[in-house]
Amino acid sequence: MTTSGPLLVTSAANVQLKELKRLAQDSTAYRKQSRIWLEGDHLCRAAVERGVQPELMVFCESAWSQTGHAWSGHGGKQLIVSDALWPGLSALESPARMGFVIAMPAQPVLQKDKPTVVLDGLQDPGNVGSILRSAAAFGFQQVIALKGTAALWSAKVLRAGMGAHFGLQLHEGMLAADVGVLDIPLIATSSHHGEFLHEARLPTPCAWLLGHEGQGVSAALAALATHSVRIAQPGGEESLNVASAAAICMHASATFKSSGA
Repeated sequence: MTTSGPLLVTSAANVQLKELKRLAQDSTAYRKQSRIWLEGDHLCRAAVERGVQPELMVFCESAWSQTGHAWSGHGGKQLIVSDALWPGLSALESPARMGFVIAMPAQPVLQKDKPTVVLDGLQDPGNVGSILRSAAAFGFQQVIALKGTAALWSAKVLRAGMGAHFGLQLHEGMLAADVGVLDIPLIATSSHHGEFLHEARLPTPCAWLLGHEGQGVSAALAALATHSVRIAQPGGEESLNVASAAAICMHASATFKSSGA
């Protein structure tokens, strides 16, 4: 690519376009390429606001002519993809008309005393992204994703996270033993066991242990828990969606702390 201006891609055989498609459509390709695909104006702006600079800015042709000038000062090379080819690039049901490629951030050092959320084998990217969004909103600073959890930097998790990724310390591919080094209370969530959340005196800071959508917290992780809580469900449903339960638990932690209880 020359430095004189953006490159226009009009052929599906373009090598750079093929690499972008793999990055956008393969949920774990970012681990191989050490690059991340951010799709959509909102995600790109969230990254820039946190000081992230794109390596590459990608626009569909019509979007470039309308809004490309607004992004000219953010660094990175520019690639324009013809409108005819753009739908084949995105893996999302409602493709956005622009995206960034950014460098994969280095995995941070695990902080033993920081408010933490542990994801134990959660597989739905929408749930994972929603939980990251709640974690950022309620002051949980780091997220530990155990092996088997949906890829944190995949396009669908990023879309559901709505920019929360850039305000969190994210740890992927961890083991239950890694959680055991935390120096804060570990609270396991359960549908049927433990103290009711609204009656509990919640420790602060703490780590919330959130399990697989169907199987719950694994036995290995549950064995590390210092507390176990459940959410009262007077309506009689068997269980809550894990993202909904996570939001309720993290909100309870935040409000319990702020109340000075």
